[in-house]
Amino acid sequence: MTDEGGGNGFVRADQIDLKSLDEQLQRHLSRAWTMEKNINTNNNNNVSNGTTTTTTSSNNNTNFKKVETKQDWEIDPSKLIIKSVIARGTFGIVHRGVYDGLDVAVKLLDWGEEGHRTEAEVASLRAAFTQEVAVWHKLDHPNVTKFIGATMGASGISIQTENGHVGMPRNVCCVVVEYLPGGALKSFLIKNRRRKLAFKVVHQIALDLARGLSYLHSEKIVHRDVKTENMLLDKTRTLKIADFGVARVEASNPNDMTGETGTLGYMAPEVLNGNPYNRKCDVYSYGICVWEIYCCDMPYPDLSFSEVTSAVVRQNLRPEIPRCCPSSLANVMKRCWDANPDKRPEMDEVVTMLEAIDTSKGGGMLPHDHPQGCLCFRRYRGP
Repeated sequence: MTDEGGGNGFVRADQIDLKSLDEQLQRHLSRAWTMEKNINTNNNNNVSNGTTTTTTSSNNNTNFKKVETKQDWEIDPSKLIIKSVIARGTFGIVHRGVYDGLDVAVKLLDWGEEGHRTEAEVASLRAAFTQEVAVWHKLDHPNVTKFIGATMGASGISIQTENGHVGMPRNVCCVVVEYLPGGALKSFLIKNRRRKLAFKVVHQIALDLARGLSYLHSEKIVHRDVKTENMLLDKTRTLKIADFGVARVEASNPNDMTGETGTLGYMAPEVLNGNPYNRKCDVYSYGICVWEIYCCDMPYPDLSFSEVTSAVVRQNLRPEIPRCCPSSLANVMKRCWDANPDKRPEMDEVVTMLEAIDTSKGGGMLPHDHPQGCLCFRRYRGP
């Protein structure tokens, strides 16, 4: 599928309205997971009925087997064990699981819950998502969560759980990625909101995120929802970018990328305003994330959606940088969240800026009750 802007022939994943699926999915799974199916019985019935085993050629009366082409990103459902729920996000329910001996996270999406979508709509979603996962399956970077594969919901699939096998409705899509035990960066920052993080830790996390985004942009991928909730940590505290629910392959024409996609507080002014945008919207969001990592705090906690939108776009509102923040890091934040996308640096330049920072002298945020701490905290700030 080529982008509508033409010109450079970039592959582009169509927009997928996954936000609306979460509520449907939660309703449907409560019903679907109670439906016990025996895959062997289904297969036997199919064979005895002759529904898919053979096809006869009308020209030469030769029987041949019907072979379905398997994509290189498709998983073998028989190797998947789904365990307990670990998250309920905007784009679906995430379970912990095991796939072929690997610890994995499994996201379940349902495209045709209770007949709310026509066959044509389901087919369109399947085609668009197939295009997207084919792109993600090829990504390989230490700061990007590894996409292991997916199954697009063929009928008769039975998934093994700790309590036996359950049948999966034919429109349920199973997306499998590596499991990261450190959890979301957001949770890590909340845990450290009082004692803050050492500057070396702040620097390393910010650098991991910058390297991951630089890689995505080099692959023409715009994440579009860069925030600390969508960043995961492994057991060594290495950050990996996750949750590509609204990500797109970048169009060559910015006019083809419009709409308010992202999360309030992290969204660039051009996105909030509904204007055309490109990968620089991720750079803006990155600047907000760096501030959050340094402060272990939330941007604009006391403002409503309309107040943030108006102030960011019309009054150039940005989070207040603490006076104790090293100027080298403060400069990264300011350049990244510039109101003019053209003035924001590319992510590979941000990586270079961070790599040049000397962390040996410290410079981390001091707790508000530290005897010589800076006076950058206000009474009601914080998550």
